Amino acid sequence: MTYFSPRLFPDDASIIHVGEGLLARTLPRELWTHEAHLAACLWIVRDRPEIDAERDMRGIISSYNVAVGGVNDEAQGYHETITQVYVAAVRAHLRDVGGTPLYKAVNALLLSPRGRRELPLAHYSRELLFSVEARLGFVEPDLRPLIEV
Repeated sequence: MTYFSPRLFPDDASIIHVGEGLLARTLPRELWTHEAHLAACLWIVRDRPEIDAERDMRGIISSYNVAVGGVNDEAQGYHETITQVYVAAVRAHLRDVGGTPLYKAVNALLLSPRGRRELPLAHYSRELLFSVEARLGFVEPDLRPLIEV
């Protein structure tokens, strides 16, 4: 697997901008990166208690994808299992970092194993993770339990 050096966030405002842009479906598509996904997720889990990330991220991300010209189907767009893996990783990370400032918590996540692009493949075989079943609904891992996230 290839390790990509993540783009870090300089301050809380840059993360809030991404999160609010996601929710409003106004974030420019080119800014919707892996780092933006994780930053928005952490912000939502930590600072938006009215949003149930496990339940609501499907609708949030799917509607954002459509708003910026994307498609959510069996081959592209929203992926339920990958999203749930990262929501679990974000929750575990937040338990570890406590009251750290938002941008420091996000950057620490991005630099940790929990923030890596290949995290889901530590728990799922490629075949299962990229199956239609896993894209459209959550499937349990076939390699390692998610409690180890």
